[in-house]
Amino acid sequence: MLELKWLWKYMGPKRRYLVIGLCLSAITSAMLIINPMLSQKLIDEVITPQNTKLLLPLLGLMLAVQLIRLSLRYLMVVLLEKNSQQMLDDVRTRLYDVIQNEDYRFFGRMRTGDLMTRMTNDLDMIRHSTAWISYSVVDSIVIFAVTIIYFCTVNVQLTLCLAAITPFILLITMAFSKIVHPMYVRLREKLSRLNTVAQENIEGNRVVKAFAREEFEKQKFEERNEEFRKSNLKTTYVGVKFQPFIDLLSQSLTVTTLLVGGIFMIQGTLTAGEMLAFSSLTWALANPLRNLGMLINDIQRFFASCDMVMEVFYAVPSIVNHSNSTAPKERAKGDVEFRDVTFNVDGKDAVTDLNFHVQPGQTLGIMGTTGSGKTSLVNLMMRAYEPTKGAVLLDGKPLQQYQLSYLRRSMAIAMQDVFLFSDTVEGNIAYGNAELSQEGVIECAKAADADGFIRKLSDSYDTLIGERGVGLSGGQKQRISLARALAMRPSVLILDDTTSAVDMETEQYIQGQLRSLDFPCTKVVIAQRVSSVQDADQILIMDNGRIIEHGTHEELLKNRGFYYKIWALQNSVKEGETLGA
Repeated sequence: MLELKWLWKYMGPKRRYLVIGLCLSAITSAMLIINPMLSQKLIDEVITPQNTKLLLPLLGLMLAVQLIRLSLRYLMVVLLEKNSQQMLDDVRTRLYDVIQNEDYRFFGRMRTGDLMTRMTNDLDMIRHSTAWISYSVVDSIVIFAVTIIYFCTVNVQLTLCLAAITPFILLITMAFSKIVHPMYVRLREKLSRLNTVAQENIEGNRVVKAFAREEFEKQKFEERNEEFRKSNLKTTYVGVKFQPFIDLLSQSLTVTTLLVGGIFMIQGTLTAGEMLAFSSLTWALANPLRNLGMLINDIQRFFASCDMVMEVFYAVPSIVNHSNSTAPKERAKGDVEFRDVTFNVDGKDAVTDLNFHVQPGQTLGIMGTTGSGKTSLVNLMMRAYEPTKGAVLLDGKPLQQYQLSYLRRSMAIAMQDVFLFSDTVEGNIAYGNAELSQEGVIECAKAADADGFIRKLSDSYDTLIGERGVGLSGGQKQRISLARALAMRPSVLILDDTTSAVDMETEQYIQGQLRSLDFPCTKVVIAQRVSSVQDADQILIMDNGRIIEHGTHEELLKNRGFYYKIWALQNSVKEGETLGA
């Protein structure tokens, strides 16, 4: 089984605990027949002939066997639990590492709730199977096998009568397994959908409240919850239908023992002690088979969970370091160039034939309608995606020739949709530069015009802010995001509509600060306001993934194209009227 090979491989050195634990499981399970054997001897050689000499030794031996078995059993549980917990820790850490290194495409097709389910429920099911299901299977097999062997040494005819019933129990459990496996896969998918709805609702609670959609979200959650409940009940009902047949056949073992064994005792071919041994060990044939249905249930869940975890575990990112990629020691100059770049998404071009060149230290402004390809351009610049055609260059070399870590250190982005971590203000600003001093954090905040409002917070820079910046206005979050990007002192600073939520006065202050940074930096500014890009060295106007206008502010005004229309609209100028740039 591929799942078992994968699990065995990533148990690492701790797999020896599993091996030792399962060996102890087999030994302690086999020891279960010792006391019935001694009981048989006690009846036939002590009680029946009234020979008291062996009474105390046999009782003492039975007590010693039980103490030894319980001690070994305790050691077995400790070893299996230690192995499973270590495996869980290692696999979860590796899985998280895999997710961290995945690209945008991966997160575009994987739901957050689904990933959370795989990181929690599925991994816990694998741990449970490793620690408990594994030894339960060994227990059942060993107990059944040694009991059959012992019974054969006592009375073959009675053993064959009992063994004739067991195949029917096995057939029923196999039929149950085939039916229940796809049901557990569907149940797992229902749980994933339920978690996704809950996660999205919690994360987007402010949007829900803003649009008064609480009842709609409740209904949506109830629908997913009801789907999960019905799927769970349907799976449970299947087990309930099969269990009576298994129980009936299991109980028939006891009836057969009493009936056939009683006949053999009357005929004198079976002693009272042997009859007691058969009676006391009938459960050793019935219980493993009765438990088999439950174990198959858990095994099917284990394989379903393994498949889900392995899908993420072996996911290969499309954006990786190439074999010839390097990480230069010197700081990137910030020379950015697009050469005949086309990027295709799901069979449709997001951007087409992009050509432009930004010199180190220059500012590039980008404007365009929604869906014109601005974000795709930025993603290609940061190598979040690979171009379908053409090449994106940094300092004259294709991005593929640099290691990803070098590119990420050389570029920083402040986005319109800001995500702030549940940390202090200082921790959020210094997120990309953990070595930044407190003075450096304050300087970055000042450059982003964030120092003023930060100092008014309850604990200033030590104030804890919630997930997604709860408690801060949109403009405040954007300024912290800008300060976080500046803290990296990047060679290329990308501002994706970063000042859309701030007033004009604040925007002008920030622009002044960006022009006087104390480190060389090429700036790429995506904006909807002409005021945000008018001082740029060159401006790109995009539409339907293409550059339709390219030039400086003055040049684009003279062209009287799209840029001019936006400028006229935002400055309340009638078309045809001319104003100084």
